[in-house]
Amino acid sequence: MAYYRPYHPPADPELVRTLTQQQHDMRQQQRLEPLAHPPKLIAGLDSSFPTEDTILSVIVVLRFPELELVEKVYNYGPVDMPYVPGFLSFREAPNLVHAFAKLQHQPDVLMVDGHGYAHPRRMGIAAHIGILLDKPSFGVAKQVLTGQHPEPEAAPGSTAPLTDKKTGELIGEVLRTKERVKPVFVSPGNRMDQDTATALAWHCTRGYKLPEPTRLADHWAEQFKKEVR
Repeated sequence: MAYYRPYHPPADPELVRTLTQQQHDMRQQQRLEPLAHPPKLIAGLDSSFPTEDTILSVIVVLRFPELELVEKVYNYGPVDMPYVPGFLSFREAPNLVHAFAKLQHQPDVLMVDGHGYAHPRRMGIAAHIGILLDKPSFGVAKQVLTGQHPEPEAAPGSTAPLTDKKTGELIGEVLRTKERVKPVFVSPGNRMDQDTATALAWHCTRGYKLPEPTRLADHWAEQFKKEVR
């Protein structure tokens, strides 16, 4: 994702308490479980902030396992909530819901550019949007947000565990998608387990660092930006 992040004043403590409680409440709805059936359609979701107060959310739908593009949509609009570290999903999720409503094809699985369970409160954007839409979801992020991990082996397809620094809990996996390229960080969001999330991310990789659903969502975001400027 591309983010516009100028200086932001410290967050209002009351707002932080409110958002923390909302994430706690959503966590009670989170289900980490295997998929009941292999997906036929998989969506890639990506959000970026062209300016501090606007957001562009893109969703592409691909046929799985062929990874043929079926549909692409976007929604561009204002974002009212201030940037608060650890709570970015509250800025992204409403616009993603608007974009999702435009789809003609309902995906079976959501692959989100961002984290799911690998979040300080286990509620990254992939978990947040999966719960809001009641869809199986997982995150594929370019950078680690929390936790510790060894480096995966150099061969594409290699993985390493991403664990909580204090408890040792497995919160994600580090996946090498391409030789001599930094790995990605895969974690389940909702209605999915870690093994399934990692397997889907790898099966959607086609020689690039990012799996095809989020890679194409990012690609089309750049194209759609030209329409909203």
